[in-house]
Amino acid sequence: MDNIDQSSRITTALLLAAGTGSRLKPFTDHMPKCLTKVDEIEILGRLITCLRENRFKRLVVVVGYFDQEIRKFLDKNSGDIIVEYVVNADFATTNNIYSLWLARAAIKEPFLLVESDLVFDAALLEKMLIPDTVAVSQILPWMNGTTITTNNFATDRVASINLGANTNANGDTYKTVNIYGFSRESWKRICEHLDIWIAAGKVNDYYEALLSEMVGDGSLNLQCVYFDMDRWYEIDTAEDLQNCETLLQQSKFLLAG
Repeated sequence: MDNIDQSSRITTALLLAAGTGSRLKPFTDHMPKCLTKVDEIEILGRLITCLRENRFKRLVVVVGYFDQEIRKFLDKNSGDIIVEYVVNADFATTNNIYSLWLARAAIKEPFLLVESDLVFDAALLEKMLIPDTVAVSQILPWMNGTTITTNNFATDRVASINLGANTNANGDTYKTVNIYGFSRESWKRICEHLDIWIAAGKVNDYYEALLSEMVGDGSLNLQCVYFDMDRWYEIDTAEDLQNCETLLQQSKFLLAG
């Protein structure tokens, strides 16, 4: 961390936590996904520990489903991090692209974008404190969803973001961890594209589709930060929850909590 230019170092995080977490029922019947306990510690509590250990100063949270529970938890557990809220009143009928668009007025500085279902080692964030990065991992059997392909000529640069099967035969393919670091300049361009997509009614899309388009047309350039595949987990289902707890108990790494 000491070799990071402090003038450009990311100290703000944006958490998307408005969704219902329907695939994690019954755990999410009466609380948001981010307050689900993993090995007796809430996912959001682990994130706060990670942010504090990496000296973050500000957290913006997009809330919707059971938002009051998130507010109560952060009132007690955010420590010295300044917490602000953006409300997605349409959380039941929109997707994460809409939550990201709603946050456009609250974020004017470089920031870390993170989703509310991730458990990861705090030390992994160190290289994410530099803007215009994306966390990626070697692909394991449990992983699904968005992938990235690197450029053959610059193996740490993102050549494509793939929402479906990867059709790019060049470069190597990795799983996205759903953590991104953006500069002010990149965020401004993203907001311009978000305005167009939302105006076109694309409120049920994933923001990864927009980022994929931008990487494809060259308006967004991202560098890979490689996460060890046994030091993070994405929790979507009850099976994921069980597997993550097993990983925590067996891992030689200390995941924040």
